[in-house]
Amino acid sequence: MRYCFLICIMIFAGYANGNTILVGKGGRVSTIREGISMAVNGDPVMVLPGIYKEGHLTITKSIALIGKDRPVLDGEHKYEILLVSGKNIRVSGFEFRNSGYSAMNDFASVKVVDARQILISDNHITGAYFAIHISNTAGATVRDNRIEGTPRSEQLTGNAIHCWKSSEALIENNHVQGHRDGIYFEFVTHSLIRNNISEKNIRYGLHFMFSNDDTYQHNTFQDNGAGVAVMYSSKVKMERNLFEDNWGPSAYGILLKDISDSYIFHNTFRRNTMALHLEGSSRIDIRYNRFSENGWAVKVQASCENNKFHHNNFTGNSFDVGTNGSISLNDFYNNYWDKYEGYDINHDGIGDIPYHPVSMYSMIVEQNPATLMLFRSFTVQLIDKAEKAIPSLTPENLTDTKPFMKPVQL
Repeated sequence: MRYCFLICIMIFAGYANGNTILVGKGGRVSTIREGISMAVNGDPVMVLPGIYKEGHLTITKSIALIGKDRPVLDGEHKYEILLVSGKNIRVSGFEFRNSGYSAMNDFASVKVVDARQILISDNHITGAYFAIHISNTAGATVRDNRIEGTPRSEQLTGNAIHCWKSSEALIENNHVQGHRDGIYFEFVTHSLIRNNISEKNIRYGLHFMFSNDDTYQHNTFQDNGAGVAVMYSSKVKMERNLFEDNWGPSAYGILLKDISDSYIFHNTFRRNTMALHLEGSSRIDIRYNRFSENGWAVKVQASCENNKFHHNNFTGNSFDVGTNGSISLNDFYNNYWDKYEGYDINHDGIGDIPYHPVSMYSMIVEQNPATLMLFRSFTVQLIDKAEKAIPSLTPENLTDTKPFMKPVQL
């Protein structure tokens, strides 16, 4: 995205002719606070190795705060370590450790407020409530950071990368774990999330709320309470992500709630309790995805309509499709299903009879979860065979009208 490239050029170009201020042993000043105070717009402040316990620091000038050999900023479990507000500011190369906790003020290791064209890069953040908290900001880039939290309860743990009421953000190449949500967007527009690893978070690897015209691609969401939740949003592109090993009673690869006009392309869903769950969602194009070894591959609630599932591969899932309704207002066509037992007399690669991906047993489990204990029993096989021969309880119109005989090339 062109704006992300322009942001980086603007941030770096501003420091080319500045006077470097060295901070630390042998430097011009001994504290970071003095270095920031002495700097003028365009100056780089270079912090030499060491452990700095300076409480709460603030940057409001257009400067670069750069760590050499990763100096440590220690919040001593009491302080919000760094507040950034202004424009053309860079913070890179530090270890932020032990920021304070405040549920009322959302303490963070790095907080960005009322800012433009900010770069937060190549930092290590440990022991934080919120690691990086961004609000009311345009053009923030968060890149190449490693964030490790200490997961406690959902109420006592903040998010690793938190964006609120912002636009044109770029979140890329970060590795985040051990927080409430790995990445959180609320009222964030025209932004890109790519090439991140978000794992072992209490709630979601990525959480969207009221955020439109955004894209997330080439990310890995694994071993979280749930992979991704996209809620009350529209025009979201979800491309080439991996959703893996998100297990639990309410775990999803992706949870979609009240979203519309979005795209889910070329993703891999592997070993999730429920790979893709749709509720109150419409006009979503779901194509070229791989659903493998999940409990439920797809669950489409009756409140969904005008969604299209096509050119996807469904292999090794306990249930391919589940629903809680008797009528489907969504389209399934040209998918590959490993459970399909049809034939192809004219050898055109398309099954000659439609495939009903909703089994009777899945409908029973939807109403009575305890019946999962009968999974793979001979009785269940007989019930499903009978239902396929004479459909009565499963949604008659929820069919793949043109199932492929061989897997789609993804």
